[in-house]
Amino acid sequence: MNIKKCFTPAIALAFVMAVGNTANAQSDTQWTKDGYHYYDLKNGNIMIDDARDDAKATVLLSRSKLALKNNDTLKIRRFEVSADGKKILINNNTKKVWRRDTRGDYWLYDLTTNKLKQIGAARPVSSLMFAKISPDGNKVAYVSEHNLFVEDIATGATKQLTTDGTTRLINGTFDWAYEEELDCRDGFRWSPDSRSVAYWQIDARKIRNYLMLNTTDSVYSHVVPVEYPVSGTDPSACKVGVVNIATGKTNWMKVPGDAIQHYIPRMEWAGNSNELILQQLSRPQNESKIFICNVSNGIARLISTDKDKAWVEVKEEPIGWDWVNNYKSFIWASEKDGWKHLYKIDRDGQEKLLTKGDYDAISVSLIDEANGFIYFIASPENPMQRYLYRVKLDGSSTVPDRITPVDQPGTHGYEMSPNGKLALHNFSNIYTRPVSEVINIPQHQHISGSLIKVDPAAAKNKAEFFRVKTVDGIDIDGWMVKPTNFDPEKKYPVVFMVYGEPASQTVTDRFGASRNGLYKGSMADDGYIYISVDNRGAPAPRGREWRRSIYKNIGTLNIRDQAMAAKEILKWKYVDSSRIAVWGWSGGGSSTLNLMFQYPEIYKTGIAIAAVGNQLTYDNIYQERYMGVPTDADGRAPFVKGSPITYAKNLRGNLLYIHGTGDDNVHYDNAEQLINQLVKYNKQFQLMSYPNRTHAISEGEGTTEHLRTLFTQYLKEHCPPGGR
Repeated sequence: MNIKKCFTPAIALAFVMAVGNTANAQSDTQWTKDGYHYYDLKNGNIMIDDARDDAKATVLLSRSKLALKNNDTLKIRRFEVSADGKKILINNNTKKVWRRDTRGDYWLYDLTTNKLKQIGAARPVSSLMFAKISPDGNKVAYVSEHNLFVEDIATGATKQLTTDGTTRLINGTFDWAYEEELDCRDGFRWSPDSRSVAYWQIDARKIRNYLMLNTTDSVYSHVVPVEYPVSGTDPSACKVGVVNIATGKTNWMKVPGDAIQHYIPRMEWAGNSNELILQQLSRPQNESKIFICNVSNGIARLISTDKDKAWVEVKEEPIGWDWVNNYKSFIWASEKDGWKHLYKIDRDGQEKLLTKGDYDAISVSLIDEANGFIYFIASPENPMQRYLYRVKLDGSSTVPDRITPVDQPGTHGYEMSPNGKLALHNFSNIYTRPVSEVINIPQHQHISGSLIKVDPAAAKNKAEFFRVKTVDGIDIDGWMVKPTNFDPEKKYPVVFMVYGEPASQTVTDRFGASRNGLYKGSMADDGYIYISVDNRGAPAPRGREWRRSIYKNIGTLNIRDQAMAAKEILKWKYVDSSRIAVWGWSGGGSSTLNLMFQYPEIYKTGIAIAAVGNQLTYDNIYQERYMGVPTDADGRAPFVKGSPITYAKNLRGNLLYIHGTGDDNVHYDNAEQLINQLVKYNKQFQLMSYPNRTHAISEGEGTTEHLRTLFTQYLKEHCPPGGR
């Protein structure tokens, strides 16, 4: 349920549409070896941009050289330049696989010969996935129809490396649950010597189908099956193998344990062509182990273990491993001391703490080994913001050095060059639109791009941040947008936007965080107070205890935190306690239902979209991570206790429930189970089912406009705007 997946914190329409339209084009920056230039796609041309001077961009590959036999021009969706800079692998004609357009066609352009050729031309159209040039530049490997292939660039000869792949026995990529919850898509890696390929095999043959019904695309309805392991059912079996290109033989790694009762979310080559390194998670995801595997005999050697009473996070990035010291050590994150810190771990499992103090190291930005630093994102003083820091790689730093200027409060992101001297820097805060620039490191001086100007006075109706202490002694952060021409002597309605689950933090100091894209018009101009607060469990940098307290408490602890914060807000003299509304999408829809049912004395109107009504219906990886494994009555008890359907009989206010019948993520049976409970207790409500729409409810002509109109009209009717 992180921001990258579709059971997302889609709590503003901007989020929803971004997640719903996940056919992402070229995005990640590919730097050149010198660290001063990067490749870019502009108007169909592949460029080499000089980060120090926008005017010095040069054309690497002109679209005029991409003519096809049908007189058309190859349209580039994304591309990758080979390590030697002589070849360009181009992806186009892409199709979505679940969330992203990871299936398509691939073409190779040779900059030396100026020739363009299609890779995998004999395979079905738009069937290739994750094509990669070998390190030696002579071959391309790819997945097609769940099998691995390798093609010789010079001769065009193709070899099929696996032959047993089916829609349920998956080689080189992943099933629905791995992709959705562990961010796993690209499932194979070239060896450094280009002689073999390491890959995952997922056996989903025992996973039951959830059967969706398509009633709109033909006169007769038809079933759409989706492999979907619900909470309490076994995951797909998983194993890692290495296939020799010459022989076609796969040698499977002998990772200890039951292949069904664990996950292998991360795997890479360990700096040479005879060793792999991988992360194994236990089925409850409360134990993480790191193994180094010998490719020749498959023996897996345990080098590090991390345990937690709740859950252990997966290595953040799905591709790559942060090696240092000539592959003798690597950087790893752990929350074992109560904060998310970075450690250096060597091949024998010896650890050294690099980040010290009562703060969370949110993510790694760059390991600058040449200069002895590791750069990372953190925000020790304000959990709503993000800044760049660095410490020494030898572990000698007692406090981190802040690189981000102190006069730029807000949210910062950095794509740092490999030489550690430049960064593409982006910035916004609640009242400053996103701006981008190129800076030098570590001075953080502007080189090119937009100059950052922080001007709080320039913003109209900017959000205000606040903190309230609940009756339980919990400090809750929030933001509030007051009505235009606010009069403190009047009382105004409040609309709460909620998410509430461990996948997202709603209270952030970034532009757009306080926007409600579902509302037609301006909530401030119409006279609403718009508020969001973050409960315990939200992934804010407030320490392990804050985040893990929600374990086995989704639907209870987070709901109480939200409600108790609302009670404090209702004490403000300008809040009209008779006009209190709440809305949310996905996990936020679940929270909305629980708030309406468990605290009907507070919330008078609710709009819940695509909600999980029964936690036992949601997938095992996500729900078991945060709620435990429901294999018996005791294990199922927290799921039942936290599910909205358990409390539906308590509805007193106005409820609008919205769901797409084609939702392959939060299935429509959640809506029907909720409807049954509301009907059982004669609880009147309004329902809007969008036929054959997915979790994003974005497909089909007029859908978005209809949804926005419905949302706005219902809110105005049942929670009238304006001061009184």
